[in-house]
Amino acid sequence: MSSNDTDTDVRDDRQDNDRQTNGRQDHDRQDDRRDDQRDQKPQFVLPLVVRIERAAPPARTDALETAARAVLEILADERASGEGEWAQAMTDWQDARIRKVVRRARGAEWRRAEALPGITVTGTGGGGDEAVSAAEVRVFPPVPLDGWPRELVKLQVSGTDLDDPAEPGPVPEGAAVLWLNPELDMSAGKTMAQVGHGAQLLWWELSDADRKTWREAGFPLAVRTAGPERWARLTAAGLPVVRDAGFTEIAPGSCTVVSEFPAMGFCAAP
Repeated sequence: MSSNDTDTDVRDDRQDNDRQTNGRQDHDRQDDRRDDQRDQKPQFVLPLVVRIERAAPPARTDALETAARAVLEILADERASGEGEWAQAMTDWQDARIRKVVRRARGAEWRRAEALPGITVTGTGGGGDEAVSAAEVRVFPPVPLDGWPRELVKLQVSGTDLDDPAEPGPVPEGAAVLWLNPELDMSAGKTMAQVGHGAQLLWWELSDADRKTWREAGFPLAVRTAGPERWARLTAAGLPVVRDAGFTEIAPGSCTVVSEFPAMGFCAAP
């Protein structure tokens, strides 16, 4: 794996938050058995490639939000379910450990990546700053952990650092919010994978009707870093929480993202 490969046990922590002390060990044993079952299955990874040109890289927040939307786009795509051409790969991927890997490309590398089957999602740009491009992220159907297409296998994210030209604005009305842990320092690639996990957890929680509404609206969402007090409320609210496996950059079990969607009834107390 590259230095920004992310292996995260993606699950909704609501059940954990609702546990009673007397039943905790039983639930922990059940979780361990589920983990063992996932580990025994063939492992797949969801590849994402972000376009980063030297002259005009994307803003960090735009890249994060675009990566999250890219994950939602492939989850909702008709090719990813039923008899679709990506359906079996999507099923195999979600039956095992949920892995996402983000790599970068520019110039000819990006053109080769775009030629492969997948979905390109474009962000909102740098707010008029000509030195900042709108983020572009291409998501591909899952591949075996050691079976990357040759066009993608040599791409890297290591060493990439993206900045915001200005502080992100207020969260748009009606948008989901993927809140980042204020105590963690993660690279752009690592963070893109984490918000992708957060978006996926939220997608799993929604009803079919709510998924349809969100998709038809263009998957409005925002990525923001929570303040310490807000983070404490979010992690105690029974919302979907991403916990990282700790193979890169941060400690195992670290809470990286909490997913909130007030418009759909997923919100912490004010």
